[in-house]
Amino acid sequence: MISHTRRAVLKTGAATLLAQGFPGPAAAQRRTVLNDASRLNPVPVVRHWLARAEPQSDFIERLRRELLEAASERRPVVVGAARHSMGGQSLARDATAITLADDPCLPDRAAGTFRAYAGTRWRTVIAALDPLGFSPAVMQSNHDFGVASTFSVNAHGWPVPYGPFGSTVRAIRLMLADGTILTCSPAENEELFRLAMGGYGLFGVILELEAEMVPNALLKARFEAMAAGEFASRFVAAVQDDAVRMAYGRLSVAAQGLMEQALMVTYRPQPASASGLPPAGGAASTITRRVYRAQIGSETAKRVRWIAETVAGPALGSVATRNTLLNEPVSNLADEDDSRTDILHEYFLPPERLTDFTAACRDVFARRDPEFLNVTLRYVAADRSSILAFAPTPRIAAVMSFSQGITPKADEKMLGLTEELIDQVIALGGSFYLPYRLHARRDQVEKAYPNLAQFAARKRHYDPGLLFRNLMWDAYFGG
Repeated sequence: MISHTRRAVLKTGAATLLAQGFPGPAAAQRRTVLNDASRLNPVPVVRHWLARAEPQSDFIERLRRELLEAASERRPVVVGAARHSMGGQSLARDATAITLADDPCLPDRAAGTFRAYAGTRWRTVIAALDPLGFSPAVMQSNHDFGVASTFSVNAHGWPVPYGPFGSTVRAIRLMLADGTILTCSPAENEELFRLAMGGYGLFGVILELEAEMVPNALLKARFEAMAAGEFASRFVAAVQDDAVRMAYGRLSVAAQGLMEQALMVTYRPQPASASGLPPAGGAASTITRRVYRAQIGSETAKRVRWIAETVAGPALGSVATRNTLLNEPVSNLADEDDSRTDILHEYFLPPERLTDFTAACRDVFARRDPEFLNVTLRYVAADRSSILAFAPTPRIAAVMSFSQGITPKADEKMLGLTEELIDQVIALGGSFYLPYRLHARRDQVEKAYPNLAQFAARKRHYDPGLLFRNLMWDAYFGG
């Protein structure tokens, strides 16, 4: 149940956002409003440094000056790249906000790694690795994001059988609040390495990052439709098959038969001589944006989409390189309706509890009636490194997409749905992903992340002035 206070805040949300996000004429001359992918977090900042691609030494010198000035004025610092987050980790009120440029990527074939810099985007990594016949071992499912940002949220992808991205990172160079630069790795400054991995930018600015790459390959998709109750065991078995290089699943989203049917898609190497060239721009999904968007308010469109995925997709087949599958922008499924926004949830379930989760969703959705567009299932190997691990044991990730109006009433409805789903997931021994809307209760965060108090204490140790702060820190860690 949403408390009276939280309901009051949500009901006055529009006025509050406008008042905070769009200050009066005098203040407008000295402040800039930034937002994130949710379009629900307009936040004024005092300084916005749009960092440009420049020599590393110049960037480091400027960064130190910005940190020193912010500290002297007791102003928080937040760093971002694409700002495609929804959970406020790249935003803070009256802060110094730094938006990083897309820096180069330097592959090292002998070491089997690539070096990315503060703002390097995944599309730049793929462009650098592809001509050499390599591919990032793990990356997010779209190429728009910054590599260091991916480490900071410890995102996972759909190459298998990997854990989150941090498991493939060998070392980082981190600038702390006082301007000190440290190399952090599993062997050097290990604690800071584990804290910064999924640390949401709260421990410093990542200047460089070295991560693993793997050979690129031509892959062919195999589509298998099944009852949802069969999916978890078959999916876990598939990702343990050495021949499977990438894998994901889908569940039906139409209200009739909600999450009762599943589709498993696995990719295996295909000899180039036998298959010819892969299709240009081959996407990981055969769903077009038009079909995807038609689902809003239409159960018929949701059924049509499921037919497209389970019948049309397999009939057409899919052969593409690993890099082609990874090299997809967020805009492929972007919403062009300014009155609505897409909201993501992500839940991490022990595989044996996935069926219980789908049953819980059917119960919750029947009462809450959300505009539910998609659920993608991915495998995440155990993360034994990051302090805030969301997958301490192997998990199946359920990445869920909802559409909602940009109104306080719609946000209140989404808050209630989120709280209830998180309660269900925690009861099943699972966890949830933090970088989306700040709708979880503090007690829910503490249950899903048992190292939360340790994380906050070490944050205060390494950054006693709390220079690196964001909306997420205020909601979940501060106080």
